[in-house]
Amino acid sequence: MASRIAVIGIIVEESDSVKELNQILHEYGEYIIGRMGIPYRQRGVNIISVAMDAPQDMINAMTGKIGRLAGVSAKTVCSKKAENIKYGEIGIKGKNRYIFEDALVRQIRYALQGVDGEFLVHKCHGRVYVDCDGDYDFDETVESLQKVFGIVGICPVVRVPVAELEQLRKDVVAYVDEAYEEKNMTFKVDARRAKKSYPANSMEINCEVGEAILEAFPEMKVDVHKPELRINVEIREEVYIYSRIIPGPGGMPIGTNGSAMLLLSGGIDSPVAGYMVSKRGVELEATYFHAPPYTSERAKEKVVDLARLVSAYSGPIKLHVVNFTDIQLYIYEKCPHDELTIIMRRYMMKIAEHFAKKDGCLGLITGESIGQVASQTMQSLAATNAVCTLPVYRPLIGFDKKDIVEISEKINTYETSIQPFEDCCTIFVAKHPVTKPNIERIEKSELNLAEKIDELMQTAIDTVEIIEVKQGE
Repeated sequence: MASRIAVIGIIVEESDSVKELNQILHEYGEYIIGRMGIPYRQRGVNIISVAMDAPQDMINAMTGKIGRLAGVSAKTVCSKKAENIKYGEIGIKGKNRYIFEDALVRQIRYALQGVDGEFLVHKCHGRVYVDCDGDYDFDETVESLQKVFGIVGICPVVRVPVAELEQLRKDVVAYVDEAYEEKNMTFKVDARRAKKSYPANSMEINCEVGEAILEAFPEMKVDVHKPELRINVEIREEVYIYSRIIPGPGGMPIGTNGSAMLLLSGGIDSPVAGYMVSKRGVELEATYFHAPPYTSERAKEKVVDLARLVSAYSGPIKLHVVNFTDIQLYIYEKCPHDELTIIMRRYMMKIAEHFAKKDGCLGLITGESIGQVASQTMQSLAATNAVCTLPVYRPLIGFDKKDIVEISEKINTYETSIQPFEDCCTIFVAKHPVTKPNIERIEKSELNLAEKIDELMQTAIDTVEIIEVKQGE
């Protein structure tokens, strides 16, 4: 009953792993319907297709073992399935809860757009479900759902028809038997009777199902406090049985906390900052300052790539590409060189705030961390803040670089961020920048720009390039 049809595609690029691969396939031989291998000598690889009829845990276990072999990759495509989506903070939102649930459903649908398969995302009695019709890629589906803020757990569910208690006992025993080869463990049954017309209440279901499991598998023991296996049984329009919870990213659904403008560069920090603020339900727009010919077209493409990676979590991002060259050259010509970075940052903040206010954003986001570079001392941050009327959010403010790198690796932006294409902040950096700027002195230096700076800023605003960035595009 918990068994599923699955096809696992395997590519072997390292011949030394073939023996171990065959051992794994032999280990799961009872679940394998058939297999076919194709040697592709032109590319020096072997392509193998394995058809299975097995519980989801067995499919996952075999795929995981194969994927850990050197030079071997594996992908799984499964038959119809449902996922029960667990959320966290949304559950305590009271009368406004439906707003957060609707936002979560929208974001799940967005996240699954690029996944092969037919998906029905719907709410039902305080639950969000993803029904999967026909064949679909289980691994890719889970990977996409793990990028949806608001989800704290993804539960692969076995659905069976609502039946009398005796049949329910058999259904759950069959689920345990097929899902877990090793039975020597403690367990707890956690029943929830959403369908109040069902003849047994939740406590009676717990007792009856628990008794059936103990009778079928004497080696299993009940532990209601710290069980190794928690078997969830939900009685709704169907019976939902699940025991596995795949962690989600947490946070709040995108769109439930307004929008903000991210100052996005090609570095490591700003994509992480955007990710962290969007995790709290904030929609993102972004502004990137381009300085041709001092920065290349490839540098701009790198920033677009970073925005696309962040958009897998945040949803679509409206990216403003601002030509900042003339402003930078004018500042370089007219202002003290030790103040270049601070003054340039102040004008970047002004321009980004212009677009933020125009689009109704409620704040600016930067990737600054106290003391990381000269422009990020407390005095420098105060100097850049002074030109803004919107709040400036700095989610990385107390992070070490190591912490930021770890998050960038987790969200898959690190490898793109370290590509060797300089942005405008690094091209015009001073050799000995001021670390404790005095705001009055900075404002006095900016008086040297009075003749042309307003005109240059207006030109930069009028010539902005708008790029709508979405995942997979």
